[in-house]
Amino acid sequence: QVQLVESGGGLVQAGGSLRLSCAASGNIVSTNVMGWYRQAPGKQRELVASITKGGSTNYADSVKGRFTISRDNAKNTAYLQMNSLKPEDTAVYYCNTDRVRMIGGITKYDNWGQGTQVTVSS
Repeated sequence: QVQLVESGGGLVQAGGSLRLSCAASGNIVSTNVMGWYRQAPGKQRELVASITKGGSTNYADSVKGRFTISRDNAKNTAYLQMNSLKPEDTAVYYCNTDRVRMIGGITKYDNWGQGTQVTVSS
């Protein structure tokens, strides 16, 4: 069983910053790509940023230059530093890992956290 637990969401004024964390737990050997997605009310879930085990990153155009994704492989944890936040960044942010290798040779695919709310006031 893989659990992803997000933390760090909250209410912030426009122009402010937040740092999200996503900790993967279970009998984990390694995680592959870790990503942050978000879903605003009435909208589809969208990719915000992702990072490979080797550290290669990918960002949505809307957050480039403002958000930074990072990870600590030893802790199976990913982070999303969000700066210069805008009201349109308001959404529930979800953590995802595409593939987790676990003790015993088991592989778990497409794992999601429960989400953390980010609200940016104008």
